[in-house]
Amino acid sequence: MNNRCNRWLTINRLHLVLSATVVCILCSILTTGFIASAAPIPEIKHRGHLIIAVKDNLRPLGFRDASGNLQGLEIDLAKRLAGDLLGKPDAVKFKPVANRDRLAIVLDQKVDFAIARVTATESRSRLVNFSVPYYFDGAVLVTKDASVQQLSDLAKRRIAVLNNSSTIAQVRYYVPNAELVGVNSYEEATEQIESNTATAFAADASVLSGWVQQYPQYRLLPTKLSTEPLSVVMPKGLQYDELRREVNEAIARYLAEGWLKERAKYWGLP
Repeated sequence: MNNRCNRWLTINRLHLVLSATVVCILCSILTTGFIASAAPIPEIKHRGHLIIAVKDNLRPLGFRDASGNLQGLEIDLAKRLAGDLLGKPDAVKFKPVANRDRLAIVLDQKVDFAIARVTATESRSRLVNFSVPYYFDGAVLVTKDASVQQLSDLAKRRIAVLNNSSTIAQVRYYVPNAELVGVNSYEEATEQIESNTATAFAADASVLSGWVQQYPQYRLLPTKLSTEPLSVVMPKGLQYDELRREVNEAIARYLAEGWLKERAKYWGLP
């Protein structure tokens, strides 16, 4: 009797999963007009271009210049991959994406992959595949106070941190006797420093590098408080094995040749 019940439950669960999958596919067709844009390498080569999700508002990784053209380290990487995979650096269509959609757009197969400041984590790797890291991000501190040259100079000073961010624990570890001031945005952190309510602000190096480029009165302290790998987000599935292999081999080559290090330096990344 127990075996029959277990079998019945298994069949019903399977039926629910299959039904939900069918509904998702139908919704995708109805809302987008097609099921997917992601494709294995042979289909991409036949199509003639890559479709890559990127950031368009995050200097210096991916942003628009004064003429509206996409620029940045991640844009350079996308074009270099297009050149290696398809023979033409301009054989790529960019799809700007919000932070909340960076994984979903790959899961929904609306792009071939994403290069959009995504940190490779164990929990995310259950959903998508990650490439070899192309840049190691991490928390740093920014300040405009000339008296602050190193972390120890922030003892008993006020440091702004984003509420509920992992940076809080890192700052507490490296500057245990500093007073932390919670903020809800980068704009609020700017206000805290400009009003001298806080001496420094702790956040990701990739974001704060863009900050100091826009506001030269600020500077980054040289010590990174953490190391977080940024990777290309790619879909799971055997059909994408060749795509993942070619992307990984290319990025490993860019690292070995020093090209990625040179481009990171060019864009002012620490």
